[in-house]
Amino acid sequence: MHADEIATDADLVRQLLAAQFPQWADLPIERVASGGTVNAIYRLGDELAVRLPLREAGASQIEKEREWLPRLAPQLPLALPVPLAQGEPAPGDPNDSGYPVVWSVMPWLQGDLAFPDRLTDLDEAARSLAVFLRALQSIDTTGAPVPGAHNYGRGVPLATRDAHTRDAIARSEGLVDIEAVTAAWEADLAAPSYEGAPVWIHGDLQPANLLVQDGRLSAVIDWGALGIGDPAVDLLPAWNLFDGESRETFRRAMDVDDATWARGRGWALSMAIVALPYYIDTNAAMVSLARTMLGATLADHAR
Repeated sequence: MHADEIATDADLVRQLLAAQFPQWADLPIERVASGGTVNAIYRLGDELAVRLPLREAGASQIEKEREWLPRLAPQLPLALPVPLAQGEPAPGDPNDSGYPVVWSVMPWLQGDLAFPDRLTDLDEAARSLAVFLRALQSIDTTGAPVPGAHNYGRGVPLATRDAHTRDAIARSEGLVDIEAVTAAWEADLAAPSYEGAPVWIHGDLQPANLLVQDGRLSAVIDWGALGIGDPAVDLLPAWNLFDGESRETFRRAMDVDDATWARGRGWALSMAIVALPYYIDTNAAMVSLARTMLGATLADHAR
C-alpha cells in the first residue's frame, strides 16, 4: 500500500517475541486479514495480538497509545485495547530478523467488526456510541497530544485540509463526480470554525475500529489518531455506519449544532476523497469505505 512499507511475517514476530518477550514466544501466531493501513496485526494465541507499524512514522502512535490508553480506558463505557507491552526496535533489516521501530503487544478483544448487519439495533448503537463519545470529550485534556503528524492532523480546523482535499478531488477524475464533490466540500468548508476548548478525539471512527458482541457495540479499537481538537471529526460514523433514522438518532444523541454537523460531514468527505485515489489499486476495503462515505455525504447534502 505504501512505498515505504516495512515487510513483516509470522517468523519475524516470533523472533521479536523470543528476544524481548519469551513468555509469549511459543504461542500460535497468525496474521489477521485486515484492510488496515497503519499496522500489521498478528493474532497471538487466544488472548493477545501483536501490532507492528507498516511505516516508521507509525512508531509515535504505538508510544502514544501506551501512554494514554491506560488513563482513558477506566473513564469510558466501552472497552479499549490497553497495551500490555511495548517492543523495541531490533537491529538488522526485516530480511534478517530486524525491525526498525517500536511495536506493541495488546489484548485481543473479542467481537466482530461493526458493520450494520451485525448490529441488532442501529438506533441503539447510535445512542451507545454517542454516550461513549460524550464521555471521551469530557475527560481532562491536561498534557494531551495536540493534532500533528502523529494523528494525521485529525481535529485541526477543517480549512487546513483544503489544499490537500482539492488535490485529491483533482486526482479522482473519472472515479467520482468531481463537480458534485467540490460543491459539497465548499459548502461544508464554509461552516463556522470550532471556537471551543480542544477535547479528546478518537480521530478514525469507522466500522473496522468498532467491535460488536451479541449485536451491540462492545469496544473501540485502533487509537492511532488519538489527540485533542475539534470534536466534529468524531461524527464520521454518521456517514460510514449509520443511515437514515439511525443517523438522525446519532445526531440528536450527540446534541451538535449545524456548524459542527457540517464540519463533521466535511471531514468524512475529505478523508474519503483523499483515500480513494491513494488506495484505488491496493486496498479494496478502503476504497469501498471511501465510496460509502462519499455517497452518504453527497446524499446528505442533497436532502
